[in-house]
Amino acid sequence: MTNFINSLSFATDMDSNDPLAGFRDRFYFPQMNGKDVVYFTGNSLGLQPKTTQDLVLKELEDWATWGVEGHFHARNPWFSYQDILTEQIASILGAKPEEVVSMNSLTTNLHLLMVSFYRPTKSRYKILCEYDLFPSDLYALQSQASFHGFNPDDALIALEAREGEYALRTDDILQAIEQNKDSLCTLMLGAVNYYTGQFFDIDRITKAAHAAGATVGYNLAHAAGNVPLKLHDWDVDFACFCSYKYLNASPGGVSGIFVHEKFAHDKTIPRFAGWWGNDPETRFKMPRTFVPAVGARSWQLSNAPVLSMAALKASLDIFEEAGMQRLHDKSTRLTGFLEAIINEINEKKLTSAKLKPIKIITPQNPAERGCQLSLVMEEKGKQVYQKLMEAGIIIDWREPDVIRVAPVPLYNTFTDVYRFGKLLQELV
Repeated sequence: MTNFINSLSFATDMDSNDPLAGFRDRFYFPQMNGKDVVYFTGNSLGLQPKTTQDLVLKELEDWATWGVEGHFHARNPWFSYQDILTEQIASILGAKPEEVVSMNSLTTNLHLLMVSFYRPTKSRYKILCEYDLFPSDLYALQSQASFHGFNPDDALIALEAREGEYALRTDDILQAIEQNKDSLCTLMLGAVNYYTGQFFDIDRITKAAHAAGATVGYNLAHAAGNVPLKLHDWDVDFACFCSYKYLNASPGGVSGIFVHEKFAHDKTIPRFAGWWGNDPETRFKMPRTFVPAVGARSWQLSNAPVLSMAALKASLDIFEEAGMQRLHDKSTRLTGFLEAIINEINEKKLTSAKLKPIKIITPQNPAERGCQLSLVMEEKGKQVYQKLMEAGIIIDWREPDVIRVAPVPLYNTFTDVYRFGKLLQELV
């Protein structure tokens, strides 16, 4: 366990001994007054890898050279483009290659998966989710319940933290599953909650929901590329992820899905079908009847969005070289350093000034969080946020009083964290 010291010399020593330090140079940083900003919003949009332009340009060149024949003759043939991403994505998600595919956008994929895995009956129709899930997820779940003829206010079980708390206790989630086991159809959580940064105990929650007879899915928008995942081993039924946050794959970048291996050959699962989800062996024979491909790719509707996938490929190459475990180890130290600095500010600065402390609402246990710390500032929080932004420290504000700070291990440093803490202390 690292003993953190709130000093510039400690931060620079940590950076000089960081085996991942060189990856920072592989990204473009926004500039302010001729200097790189301190970029702590990889949880909203990751930075651009410097190789992205080359990989996208390669596909543009092949399009110019080959036209439609690029599907078979491009340097990375477009017909099978998703195949070059599969193993890298599977590694990040803790999945088998046949369990993942890159396609569509995030909420589109959530709807497609709910078609297959939310199959309510008159008595078993409820969806268990967290209360403060991201609005797009909320709207998707509400509309799915309505589509099947249920009142969303009745169909959704929205879990709230205990009074005075922000994170959900795992025991409370398990209790809610048990209490609703006769009516629960599907559990769908954000694996890492976007607001609090809480990383749920997916293994325990999934086992409990399955024991109750429910299907189990997760939105990995804030988890993929952020925390270690073992979706296959945890027996998760389905999941969807985006690629533009921690996976650095461009604004609105291509999404993807996970469907567990146990469903790979099950042709009876209802799904919305499209040409690219058909068995590739017969796809160009134009069969009149849909024959699903094996595994997750049977949920594909359309051919690969090649330019967007090329941008994702640039980032996946970096992740493969860095390794998720090494990234998580550094993330734990970065976030721990940030937490120690904030605690020191509370103890020395705010206590003496009789001000309300900066409250960290993200769980203290490193196993229950990723890169992000969410900070509640009840006094002048918005002004502090604006001053930090003006000083070139790019963070995120969520109403009414939360600053989200995400030191990403691929491109953030301990010196970045120290600079943030120093200015935060001055501002409060």
